Amino acid sequence: MKTNTCNASLLVATTALLLLVAQCKPEPKTIDNTPTTYSTLDKTFGFGVLSKVKGIWNGSVSSTTVLGSYPEWIVDFRPISENQISAKNELDTLNDIHMSFFIAKYNNEYRVCFRNGGSFAGMTRVSYFLADSVNETASESYYRFSEIKKGSSRAFTEIVFRNDSLLMKSYTNKSNSLSTATLHMSWSAKKQDVTSAEPAVTAFAFPNKTLTKDFSTTFNGVPETIYYSTFGGDPYPEADQPYLGKATINYTYNGVTPNAAKKTFLMITTQPLISGFSINTANMKFRSRYVMLSATDQSFVFNYMHPGTYYLYALYDADGNNNFSSGDWVSIANTTFTLPAQGTVTSSAQIMFMIP
Repeated sequence: MKTNTCNASLLVATTALLLLVAQCKPEPKTIDNTPTTYSTLDKTFGFGVLSKVKGIWNGSVSSTTVLGSYPEWIVDFRPISENQISAKNELDTLNDIHMSFFIAKYNNEYRVCFRNGGSFAGMTRVSYFLADSVNETASESYYRFSEIKKGSSRAFTEIVFRNDSLLMKSYTNKSNSLSTATLHMSWSAKKQDVTSAEPAVTAFAFPNKTLTKDFSTTFNGVPETIYYSTFGGDPYPEADQPYLGKATINYTYNGVTPNAAKKTFLMITTQPLISGFSINTANMKFRSRYVMLSATDQSFVFNYMHPGTYYLYALYDADGNNNFSSGDWVSIANTTFTLPAQGTVTSSAQIMFMIP
């Protein structure tokens, strides 16, 4: 059974993105400074990104953080309303990230907002950015989202789409310690799948130019639109966002006694991976969610999860090399579960097959 494509680096890459949560700015392109241009919903600035970002993306992360760079980071963007699209990822019990794009009103303008939030070492940080630069052509679409109060000198994120590729670059002035924002990380990804998002696209007739959040007075009196768990005040917390559900995943062992010092990986896909006693490597592109846990945790809750039908797999890293190989143990059933909108579901996997 070949499983060398299940490298743990795809899990650890989430942390690299978490470090940009509170600090996400390049040279501006076509910045519009006319305050009345986007005064109606039908002229929402940056609207095109909502449609372009949908789907499962996978690509390498280049980071200037102490965590370095990683070969894989997988993000599953799907609509959660007619005017909002989101994706959630976990690394482990203390580290996760939740990104979403939605239509917001601020300063009497309608613009797409980029909410980038999550936990790093258990501390929550959430940042809000508004589209302030857009350049859309037949071959390329460029979007820049800048921190709402201090602008691009504080933090910003650029996203470029070319055919089925995405390039995301985030810049920060390192919590106001620099005079300008510098490159923090970049993610170069390819679209793996769009079919997983299609049920939600159809259900919501996504995207529509309707208002998600009115931020007209939300940021009055705050120095910047970056929030930390120790201070609170997040104006649009995850718990208030629609449609998403929760999956509790349990895992057990048969034939192997787990070592608490080792790790077990849970992986959730939208198409089955197992065919007989082999992995269907072509379906690795349907990976949606994953997490790295202590081998003896035996349970994890995937929060803010898109409704749909999933396949669950558990892999015990017996040799501790963070790369599933001979001697490691896996579940070999295509365990399925279906999560309803704003619902909860429980599913279990049994780890019982040793990789030859």
